[in-house]
Amino acid sequence: MLTGFAVIATVIAVGYALGRLGVLGPEAATVLSRVAFFVATPALLFQTVARADVPAIVSSALVVTVASTVAVASLYVAVARLRWRRSVAEATIGALASSYVNAANIGIPVAVYVLGDASFVAPVLMFQLVVVTPVAYALLEAATAKRRPSPGTVVLQPLTNPVTVACALGVAASLTGWLPPEPVLRPIALVAAMAVPATLIAYGVSLHGAARPGSGDTGRDVRLAVVLKTVVQPAVAYLVARFAMGLPAALVLACTVTAALPTAQNVFVYAVRFDRGTVLARDSILLSTVTAVPVLIGVAVLVG
Repeated sequence: MLTGFAVIATVIAVGYALGRLGVLGPEAATVLSRVAFFVATPALLFQTVARADVPAIVSSALVVTVASTVAVASLYVAVARLRWRRSVAEATIGALASSYVNAANIGIPVAVYVLGDASFVAPVLMFQLVVVTPVAYALLEAATAKRRPSPGTVVLQPLTNPVTVACALGVAASLTGWLPPEPVLRPIALVAAMAVPATLIAYGVSLHGAARPGSGDTGRDVRLAVVLKTVVQPAVAYLVARFAMGLPAALVLACTVTAALPTAQNVFVYAVRFDRGTVLARDSILLSTVTAVPVLIGVAVLVG
């Protein structure tokens, strides 16, 4: 588990060093994030979803994932919109920071070392890729549009989003069992391999010169997101898995551990893409990742 965190921290540190030295220029974080959003991430999503057994992902663990995600995201939106009067776009980024877990970069090594089986992260990974991501993008697109979109634009809007299109194509390929020929898949895989390092380096670059995490105007937003992510979400997952659904002990542990994973770096890429909640996303990722180490160890000891 610690190895997974160390790998991510190392790549982020490389990005921070590049930002400090000014090697990539002042717009490095934005450029890298756009490359990740428009090119690398769609390739990675298509490759991942197309090779997955989508029907097999539907399970009791998926119900727990949906319940815990919806619960904390709804709670964040309720506070941000009704009490703090945040915009729809900012509330959406905050909801993602509160509930969108790092199921791939950290989730897989944690599942292997703590749970003994990487397949436990599959339900949360697929739910986020196929459901959460397209819904969040649709909300962000509509909220950041300069003028009110027409009904036709709303219907066609998902077709203009490369991530949504990649997810849809991946699901179609998985359900039909058809994959493009190898000469087509190889460049997709090559570009997909750039998604994670580009995202982490962009995030590291953005940390240079940033204020102390959780300070400033977004301080309370960040604190709410981190508490929801690291404490409330795993607690909800545990209660639903154990008492509402009566799952076996191994599945209760798996659901709780995956819910306790920190905020995914993808949220920062989404914030940069739509130029909303960037500081909130950046600080939430950093603080939730640091906090997740003792939380995951505690979950493994107490629930395991």
